[in-house]
Amino acid sequence: MINIKINGKSLQVEDGITVLEAVKKVNVKIPTLCYNPDLPPWASCGLCIVRTAGPGSPRMARACTTPVAENMDIVTHDPEIIATRRTVLELILSNHPADCLQCPRNNNCELQLLAAEFGIRELPFKHISNGLPIDDSNPAIVLNPEKCIRCGRCVKVCQEMQNVWAIEFLGRGIKGRIAPAGDASLNESPCIKCGQCAAHCPVGALYERDDTVKVWAALQNPDVHPVVQIAPAVRVALAEEFGLPPGTIFTKKIYAALRRLGFKTVFDTNFSADLTIMEEGTELVKRLTNAAGNSKATSEIPLITSCCPAWVDYMEKYFSDMIPNFSTAKSPQQMMGAMIKSYWAAAANLDPKKIFSVSIMPCTAKKWETRRNDDMKSAGSGWDVDISITTRELARMIKQAGIEILKLDDEEADNPMGPYTGAGTIFGVTGGVMEAAVRSAYFLVTKKELGDVNFKPVRGLEGVKEAEVDFGNGTKIRIAVAHQMGNIESVLERIRAARDGGKETPYHFVEVMACRGGCIGGGGQPYGCTDDLRKQRSAGLYVDDEKSGYRCSHQNPFIQQVYNEFLGEPNGHKAHGLLHTKYVERPVYAK
Repeated sequence: MINIKINGKSLQVEDGITVLEAVKKVNVKIPTLCYNPDLPPWASCGLCIVRTAGPGSPRMARACTTPVAENMDIVTHDPEIIATRRTVLELILSNHPADCLQCPRNNNCELQLLAAEFGIRELPFKHISNGLPIDDSNPAIVLNPEKCIRCGRCVKVCQEMQNVWAIEFLGRGIKGRIAPAGDASLNESPCIKCGQCAAHCPVGALYERDDTVKVWAALQNPDVHPVVQIAPAVRVALAEEFGLPPGTIFTKKIYAALRRLGFKTVFDTNFSADLTIMEEGTELVKRLTNAAGNSKATSEIPLITSCCPAWVDYMEKYFSDMIPNFSTAKSPQQMMGAMIKSYWAAAANLDPKKIFSVSIMPCTAKKWETRRNDDMKSAGSGWDVDISITTRELARMIKQAGIEILKLDDEEADNPMGPYTGAGTIFGVTGGVMEAAVRSAYFLVTKKELGDVNFKPVRGLEGVKEAEVDFGNGTKIRIAVAHQMGNIESVLERIRAARDGGKETPYHFVEVMACRGGCIGGGGQPYGCTDDLRKQRSAGLYVDDEKSGYRCSHQNPFIQQVYNEFLGEPNGHKAHGLLHTKYVERPVYAK
């Protein structure tokens, strides 16, 4: 601990923290634009300047990168500091469009908020426009370079957090901008559509492709039957858009709101998460069994999860040699889409061609996944999922419709593809797929229920988590869980090195999620996600799990029903036709 002074107040703080971190301890807010707690600070915007040698000192420093020192006398606000910050904002605004009413970040823009706080009404500088076109080539993310304030957050996220390198700085000075290398379009770049660039952008330079107009059209079309599904992570984040604390679960009010919007049938993706566990868990057990004494089958171990489309995109581009290790099971979104237009359409006596299937996802890459390949048409009536929209898009639709969601009575999802287990709900958090799989894989191997279903070694925000599961009779499964794409490579390289060196694989089962924290931190979730919010959203899902009547996917009576009535057995012929997919090697840069 060291002694410092902040605005005349003496206190002790940890040695090594930054001035920005220190001032938060005395409840002082310093304005920032380039700073984000997910990213290493790099002092780009210059808004966080402070004095570090007491009142009247000419010495100013940027708080986000300046470490505290013994007896440092910090002044966070005085007339000159405020005037300097105002000038920085005015310079940024002089190169920024003033079309706030048409901006997707209107009323949720960090630059707009700061301009209001500083009372900026007129600009002393000439407005300069570079006339850069919008890049809407990508199926998930739109890039508007005119809105870019060159804070660098998106570049840091894409390159350092996600290790994708789809975007970078091009040009210099007033002509500087964010774009893919070589001025390629975003769709030609290595972009994996995870949306973390958009989630971290403080303004409207990067945002999800808005598909709500298409959904409204379907809801107003009397000739179609609109059906909707909601993902596990949506239920612990949507409440934030309506003023409730992160992690608040109001799933049954979401069901009610979806019916008020005009959806005639409401299902829950948690159900198809249970379905995914049955298919993926069975696949794991089969692979492990086949690998015993079979060197060729051993190459298909470890089994790697496939429910994250951004990860699928990354794998096909960067680690295509591991396609044999990838689970062929589709994601819960796509399994539900296939079941809606096959099993449920027949049961409801509906023409599947008249069904308009919508998914509500925490993820922007899900938009791309709906058209990933022809396996996404497995039900034989067009695309299994017609449109995927994000949590943010759903919030806008509810507000547009004037629905006071907090005042709605609770409603239930429709049967049979609505009820779910706790295992299905924890799919939305890193480690959740693995934990859910362990619960059912244990049963598939031993024919006994797991005593304690809370498998805590895979929980938390550590980038890579490793554990061993003892199934008894000498059967031990080594597992790994990785989230945030920048953490994935080390796991895959270990697997590759063991394989190429003829050694035993370090893992038998690997879960991968592209976004930090898993789907609860997805690129389509409400803005402003931090580790504190991720922990609260995760806690909400674990509460939902603990309150569930069934905690394991194989215990879901409606899962048992669809296998008995329609699918047959997990990994069977019909299940493979509807619920499984294939992968191909693809170039990093699209041609």
